[in-house]
Amino acid sequence: MKIICASLDLKNNLSLVSRAVPSRPEPPVLGNVLIQASETTQKVTLIAFDGSLGIKTSFNAEVDAGGSITLPAKLLNDIVTRLPEIEITLEVPVTEEDISFVTTISSISGQFQITGIDAAEFPELPTIAQAAQTLELPIALLNQGLGGCLFAASTELSKQILTGVHLKTQDIGQHGFGDTLEFAATDSHRLAVVATSLNDFDVESDESESDSKSKIELPQLAVTIPAKALRELERIVSDAAESDRVKVSFDEQVMVFELGDRLLTSTKISGDYPAYGQLIPQNFSREIILDRKRLLSSLELVAILAQKNNLVKFSLYKEDAELVVSADAQDVGNAEQSLPAEIMGDDIEIAFNIKYLMDGLKALSTTEIKMQLNEGHQPVIFSPLGGLKMTYLVMPVQIRN
Repeated sequence: MKIICASLDLKNNLSLVSRAVPSRPEPPVLGNVLIQASETTQKVTLIAFDGSLGIKTSFNAEVDAGGSITLPAKLLNDIVTRLPEIEITLEVPVTEEDISFVTTISSISGQFQITGIDAAEFPELPTIAQAAQTLELPIALLNQGLGGCLFAASTELSKQILTGVHLKTQDIGQHGFGDTLEFAATDSHRLAVVATSLNDFDVESDESESDSKSKIELPQLAVTIPAKALRELERIVSDAAESDRVKVSFDEQVMVFELGDRLLTSTKISGDYPAYGQLIPQNFSREIILDRKRLLSSLELVAILAQKNNLVKFSLYKEDAELVVSADAQDVGNAEQSLPAEIMGDDIEIAFNIKYLMDGLKALSTTEIKMQLNEGHQPVIFSPLGGLKMTYLVMPVQIRN
């Protein structure tokens, strides 16, 4: 195998797939990146796989001799990221007697030699049966859904089902199709739910059809996908146009996302996702309208004194139309910020984990937000006024007097 390419192309694509390389690979070949070169297409393909998450990408190069090899991902990445933006040659010599796994990376300034593993030992990425269901999702829809809930997924491996994001089709009609895709994530202390309508993002491909534009429908879907995989999907689509579409294929075990030459595959998380809809209160005795940025700014200030216990207290005063945000660090000091608010309902004091609040406020994105609550020990709902259809539920923290 012999390829000639720009070091920047190799670096960028290697950086993309390397995130699927496990820190403790078993078998050892999973610690490598699979490199495939094709003389026919004049493309180089890179693949990494951790047994659950797989990432594949391709780029154009001058392929003098096709072939494949796996090379240590970390070592290769360390070398390529330090090379200047120049043309490099990657070559694996082949003799009549033997195939060498020693790969030479050379440029005008010098060369490196690293030992790889036979590409035949690298497992194939999971595939989807031809009869599997497929759909196309606009990148704008994915960005909206994932941006509004990924942060709320659990990081505790003991709660595996909660380490994923649950996707399900809503508004299912009599034919088994719907037009709303709901994204949900929870770590049992907070819950983020985003409802996205595919038709809100529909892009007309033919101007002549603009007068008879038909609605796009989603097949029935209810899956839990690892948050880790979806964070990588966010990165994969980050430099694409929002009007571009990601092809999604799925069967009983596997999800596959494709965007041009980029592909991400992930196994689903098995088990029943919590019935989170039952956790969201339907009626509230108190409602507050707030300026999101002012509230976030106030939280950032009092957070300086909330570092010890991450606790922030909200004091609502209806008569003064004021919310007071405060934090108290024992033996250190305290902080207090006030801001105007439209308050409906009785005065109340309620406390939260400040990190949970700030995570949600950053995701809500609108100028004004609505806060709905009942008593100090019951769930509190934050939602945007207009735009994004998002519900953010936070459990309060008990105030100890």
